[in-house]
Amino acid sequence: MASIQRIRPEGLISSPAFSHVAIVPPGATTIYVGGQNAVAVDGSLVGEGDVAVQSARALENARTALAAAGATLGDVVHWTVLFVDGVDLAAGYGAIASELASDEPALVTAARVAGLGVPGALVEISAVAAVLP
Repeated sequence: MASIQRIRPEGLISSPAFSHVAIVPPGATTIYVGGQNAVAVDGSLVGEGDVAVQSARALENARTALAAAGATLGDVVHWTVLFVDGVDLAAGYGAIASELASDEPALVTAARVAGLGVPGALVEISAVAAVLP
């Protein structure tokens, strides 16, 4: 079976942090991970007021969700990262960047938002992954 292709086309900005296009071949299993916040298994918020701690925990929760579906961070085709407006983006993204780094990085959509559904949450991370048979 063909592999998943992540493309950084000529004519678009070239970044080691993200690709622009992903092609998932037929037969791959697609996995959708809903928005993950920095919450513990009991629902309590982890890292109140600290975007770096919250980013790391939200990514860890995404990793747990992916594993439950038989996927890893390396199988992610597209990340969506929402930061509450006003947080230190460098600290938030810096806490997870090394985990997302790859020779063929996933696509990334990042946005600043007014607020999130979990009171006190500063970041939310969701993903779309694909696993080849």
